[in-house]
Amino acid sequence: MFCSIVSYLYFKINIYACFIINVISLHLAGTVIHEASHKTAHVNANFNKILGHLSALMLGFSFPVFTRVHLQHHAHVNDPNNDPDHFVSKGGPLWLIAARFFYHEIYFIQKKLWRDNEFFEWLINRVFIVFIIIMAYYFHLIMFLLNCWFCPALVIGLLLGLFFDYLPHKPFLYRNRWKNARIYESKILNWLILGQNYHLIHHLWPSLPWYKYQEAYQIAFYALKSHKAPTTLDLFSKFSLFSFLYDFFYGFNFNISTYR
Repeated sequence: MFCSIVSYLYFKINIYACFIINVISLHLAGTVIHEASHKTAHVNANFNKILGHLSALMLGFSFPVFTRVHLQHHAHVNDPNNDPDHFVSKGGPLWLIAARFFYHEIYFIQKKLWRDNEFFEWLINRVFIVFIIIMAYYFHLIMFLLNCWFCPALVIGLLLGLFFDYLPHKPFLYRNRWKNARIYESKILNWLILGQNYHLIHHLWPSLPWYKYQEAYQIAFYALKSHKAPTTLDLFSKFSLFSFLYDFFYGFNFNISTYR
């Protein structure tokens, strides 16, 4: 992403090329911050944290917020009252899901989830982003910032929301560890969305890095089958497709208090 920005400013590469490069960069950053939140981005704890902060900044997130809130998601998956990602997925139309990721900041502060210096890390991150925006305005680069950072971030926010949050947990009814997320096997998707089609594997073994999800699925296949784990996308049946279209365009739902 940094290289594409430098290339645009100094070597005048096409702005559309810059946009595409940054979309790809932010897509990769989504996996980096996720891995870093589980301490699997790098074996060195300090370097893991650096990767987390850098990828978070690229995405417009804050690493301590993402980490603490994501761990709450794992602890309370599919609980509409306690799972912060439940609101992200079900709190309105899916086309606005990118904006709802900032609910994580409210949740982080309301629940006082920070440890040690994490509150100040969040504050520094937010001040720095405001500083970038002010500098972009001062140097007449605000449209560049919009086209080559904010717009790619919105695209990736929508894709992350769909493939990391909504589709893996749909229909949001199960808290059972073998059924609270799903798997839809595909070698192509495994590389395109970096393992998130094996999302249930991640919830079963959170410390496993993404590139081992597919192998873990093959090893655990019969255990998953015996527990009747959901192993299809279940999107193209008549009811499921209608439900998806409803959620995408309208998306307001009542809390469901009964789990299985």
